[in-house]
Amino acid sequence: MMARPSPDPLYILRGSRAAVNTLHFCCSGQGAPLLYSGSGKGAIHVWNLTTRRAERELESHAGNSVIWLQTFNDRNTLISQGRDMRVCVWDLSEGRSTVTDSLLTGSVGFCQCSLLETQAGSTLLAHPTEQMEQVSVVEMRSWTPVCTLKSDYKLGMLMCMKMCQADSGPVLCAGYEDGSLVLWDVSNRRPFSCIKAHPEPVMCLDIDVHRQKGISGSSEKIIHSWTLENQQSLQMHNSSHLTNPGVSQLRIRADGKILAAAGWDNNIRVFGWKTLKPLAVLQHHTDMVNSVAFSDHRDPQQRLLAAGSKDQRISVWSIYRES
Repeated sequence: MMARPSPDPLYILRGSRAAVNTLHFCCSGQGAPLLYSGSGKGAIHVWNLTTRRAERELESHAGNSVIWLQTFNDRNTLISQGRDMRVCVWDLSEGRSTVTDSLLTGSVGFCQCSLLETQAGSTLLAHPTEQMEQVSVVEMRSWTPVCTLKSDYKLGMLMCMKMCQADSGPVLCAGYEDGSLVLWDVSNRRPFSCIKAHPEPVMCLDIDVHRQKGISGSSEKIIHSWTLENQQSLQMHNSSHLTNPGVSQLRIRADGKILAAAGWDNNIRVFGWKTLKPLAVLQHHTDMVNSVAFSDHRDPQQRLLAAGSKDQRISVWSIYRES
């Protein structure tokens, strides 16, 4: 079935002055969500979506690309990852813009970190390391090492990862250069399962913990979904073919109804998450789309999709569906 014609974005955010590499929504209270963006020249913008302007700009990572952003506890603490091989913790409370702590990862790659607040009450950060095929997990508040995860097999460089909470404890799904996905048991420092999901490097992945299902993409014209049987065994499940090759990022909306894909062909594609049925192709950008993010807001009217592009713009879309 043909995808629906592209709607228009609600609005466009300009002013990044460099490629937009990463996006993160922070939703708290009844007000409009804040949107954080990281640029290719080290700037972090905090966007007020009511005024549609950046209310704050943070100069970070010595001018190196910002590749990952996440708020921690509340919107006053921000974590950023840059190509300067550092993860920085920011205090944004009461108008501050202060780096309170940082961690040298040693990683020169593009793999984004992953953050997890565990059932035990600790907050874990998984980050790439100087050894390109290795993941390190640390306790966030003290940087205390928890474990190092490295396969006994030659899977190539670590490309992407996502940590989540399973019944047995934290697990981490990692995508590698040879196209493999590995599901790691973080507590016991061992792999639960490994599958060859793609013939090319795994560029991006996301996981829906409630449905025990995930999605991954590469430089191919296809995205693959897979299941986490008993939260331990990866099994290929479904796939959807794309018109053009290359996916930068995949994001499943928190309600588990739709999936967004950031395309190398300048487009954002929206799929039904249950069946991977194409729903829409969102067309606005004039260069590669690097990042997509959903706002998980209690008000349906504030549930937005944002996309950041190499063309230095951020498009904001309303695609909420009740059913």
